[in-house]
Amino acid sequence: MTTNILICDDSLVARKHVANALPKDWDVTLHYAQDGEQALSFLQENGADLLFLDLNMPIFDGYEVLNVIKAQNIPVMTIVISGDIQELAQQRVRQLGAIGFVKKPLDSAALCQLLSEYGLYSSTTAPSSVPAMLTEPINLFDELQEMANIAMGQASSLLSKLLGVFIEQPIPKVALISPSELNMALTANEEQQHYAAVCQGFVGSGIAGEALMLFSDTDRHHMAELLKYEEAGCAEPEVEVLMDMANILFSAFIKGLGEQLDIAFGLAQPHLLGRHQPIANLVKFHGQKTEQMLCIEIPYKLEKQHIHCNLLVLLTADSVTRLEHKLTYLME
Repeated sequence: MTTNILICDDSLVARKHVANALPKDWDVTLHYAQDGEQALSFLQENGADLLFLDLNMPIFDGYEVLNVIKAQNIPVMTIVISGDIQELAQQRVRQLGAIGFVKKPLDSAALCQLLSEYGLYSSTTAPSSVPAMLTEPINLFDELQEMANIAMGQASSLLSKLLGVFIEQPIPKVALISPSELNMALTANEEQQHYAAVCQGFVGSGIAGEALMLFSDTDRHHMAELLKYEEAGCAEPEVEVLMDMANILFSAFIKGLGEQLDIAFGLAQPHLLGRHQPIANLVKFHGQKTEQMLCIEIPYKLEKQHIHCNLLVLLTADSVTRLEHKLTYLME
């Protein structure tokens, strides 16, 4: 009997990965959705036996899809496949009715085991037809955005465990920008006038760049409370908060990105760019460069804490060409 499967993910790369990870001898018909709204429309009109669902998507995210499925009692089994691997995220999706959770990058063996446990797949099954695979081309930005999404999830999971709070996962933004556009590219809270910034360089296999973290002055005080630092009004606890947060996010994100690229990045010592300054002053040095940069921007938000910070990963122009060659090799 053919199993009707809907794969829902805003990333073309991720949709292809899921389709390719399915057992080759499984009799399935594949359908695709680019966001939660498309997925719900398909389920309501056509139905499906199994839904593979991402969490971080535009329009309707995975949590909203699960809520609607539960509220409308839509008959479909759901397995979440996500880069958001926080324990709180896994608990929430199971409470909303998902039968399983598989983390990105996708492990086909783990997925196959989960399918077997629920009786959805048996290796003795003989396929009656070849499922429709995606043939759309993947570009550098598509692949890098999905890798950034996975690395972001690993960093968020580490931070969530440390702070005991849920980290809301954005969709990473990937773009080629000129140095003069860097200030405009930031999506930090405009109501906050002054920020602190920490920067750390990294290099590996001819790919070099910098990670930059921006914190508003208000967020810094809230973060000090979460980390249980004593605010004595002096500079040292303030700097400690900034450096600790930067170390957590930088090391986890760069490590996660490097693992996917099969590159062991070396990290320089982080350094403080400044405190209590407008964003334009903090990124002034980067704005003086002349070549375009590849920018990965991730605005982190801590749920119910009113804490926001911006993580930017900036790759040099020379690195973009090398990165493109590396990604082309990995996608073959």
